[in-house]
Amino acid sequence: MRTAANASLSIRFLFSCLEEPIDMIRHDLLYVVNFKGRRIRFFADVDQFIVELSGVFPHEADNIRRFYHDLLRMYTHVMVENPSYTSADETDPKESLPALRRHPVSFLRFFSYLNKGAETLLRKYFKDPEIFKFFDKLTSTYCYATVKEAPAVLASVMFVDNHVGGSYYPAGSTLFLPGKLEKVIEENGGEMLPEAEVTRILFQDGKPCGIELMDGRQLFAHDIIYSGTVWNLYGKLLDPTQTTAARRQWAASQAPTYPSVVLYALVDKSVIPDDTAPIEMLVGNPDMLDESEVTAYIFSIDDQTLCPPQYHTIAAIGPTFEKWDNLNPDEYQTKKARELERLTQVLERRFPGFRAGMRFSEVATPRTIERYCLKNGGAVAGPKQMLGQHILKRLHTRTEWDNLFCCGESTVQGTGTPSVTTSGISAANAVLKKRGLQPFKYRPDMPNFVRIVEKPYKRSQLYADYPQEQQAVMRAAYRCQFCEAPTCSQGNALNFRGMLRRVSVGNLFGARKVAEAINAKIDGAQEKLREAEDNCVLNKLRGEPVEIRAVTAFLLNRSQ
Repeated sequence: MRTAANASLSIRFLFSCLEEPIDMIRHDLLYVVNFKGRRIRFFADVDQFIVELSGVFPHEADNIRRFYHDLLRMYTHVMVENPSYTSADETDPKESLPALRRHPVSFLRFFSYLNKGAETLLRKYFKDPEIFKFFDKLTSTYCYATVKEAPAVLASVMFVDNHVGGSYYPAGSTLFLPGKLEKVIEENGGEMLPEAEVTRILFQDGKPCGIELMDGRQLFAHDIIYSGTVWNLYGKLLDPTQTTAARRQWAASQAPTYPSVVLYALVDKSVIPDDTAPIEMLVGNPDMLDESEVTAYIFSIDDQTLCPPQYHTIAAIGPTFEKWDNLNPDEYQTKKARELERLTQVLERRFPGFRAGMRFSEVATPRTIERYCLKNGGAVAGPKQMLGQHILKRLHTRTEWDNLFCCGESTVQGTGTPSVTTSGISAANAVLKKRGLQPFKYRPDMPNFVRIVEKPYKRSQLYADYPQEQQAVMRAAYRCQFCEAPTCSQGNALNFRGMLRRVSVGNLFGARKVAEAINAKIDGAQEKLREAEDNCVLNKLRGEPVEIRAVTAFLLNRSQ
């Protein structure tokens, strides 16, 4: 089995294949783990990290060095020297033969880890029970499974992967990742339908032939790629008459990861110490996984476009073991308020003054996550990657039907942006192969369309490479709050939000089509556009609306 070399670089491979430029910020520290009163810094350089970890466990220093060097050697031989951005179920074993002949020991070691637990791997190197607790926190956070549950093959990759590939964030917010993909799709004649939930997969003559949406629309296609959970696929979208009881039972038996809650907050910059890393794992109880374990993402440290300079943004995610089903509205709001208080307390211990410095907060519960992301029960990582349901025992790229394909966290690759990106590439390539077309493959001479930008990334850097007139329009669009129920549209189905969202990521082609549709729907366009600005939430808050008229005029002029 081969997988993506430097899994975090799957994004680079994707955008290079699409030939779509994107700016990324590389973090100096991968992350920091706050463990038993110590801040353990995960340096990208593995030898620097070995020194850091050896300072916490000095009696295990030699074992730590041997452990990481052994894993790094295996990872380099198996994955880095012959990179492949293909899921395990779609990999041609013949492609690994040259590397196997060069490094038989590394490959044998790698394959020996396929059906062993991470704890077994760790016991080959370590004796101190405290270091087991430390690694348990890593696997619980990044594999969503304990060292007793996690397969050794996944844990071994996770332990060294980021040290090779690095840790990155899309400059200007995560909006740019899906936004750039949408741009490529629309420029090539495709269409994205956001907020259009699929309710069932349609069949004709025993084969999938299309999908039905919540609003009743039916869309038909020769090939379909599904990226949701295995439970929704077999428990909701597929007619039971089209599947077997055994297959449905298998899907239902997939054990989920734990549900999560997320706190989104805006805090005074003074609350966050200067030595804070963009990703900090806060371990409250080193002996077991509980609700005191929270990972805080503070990307505004490196990306200053995310909020005004006097603040920081924080997204703090952690497990919840509360029951969220069958709550009435009052009970739900009470429980949500308790979660806000609990997460605030966790962050207060790491950042004294956090509570007093918090200027905005919102909590996403498991019900929120299920509602917006269709994640069953609010389990953010899909099926648990544990022995017995890992790699080839998960949902495959190819299904029982030759025109229905799968990607995403329920599949062989598992969870995480790099992993699901690789699974998406594998699904796309499976469709290309079916149609007799050339799949996307890694080439050493591929042009690189991912640019690593300087940090801290400032607002002046955003759109700096675009023509001056276009810059002004894009900066205007970037001010849009992308409200869930945008007041600018006045309930008239005028997609100002979609237009502005596309402009903000450089998708002028798609934005122009939306602007033309808006222009065709309204009489007295200027009056309606002026009303939209009057109703803009930023006009109500600060008297400074998004310049919808200027953006629309720019796009319509481009179409002439």
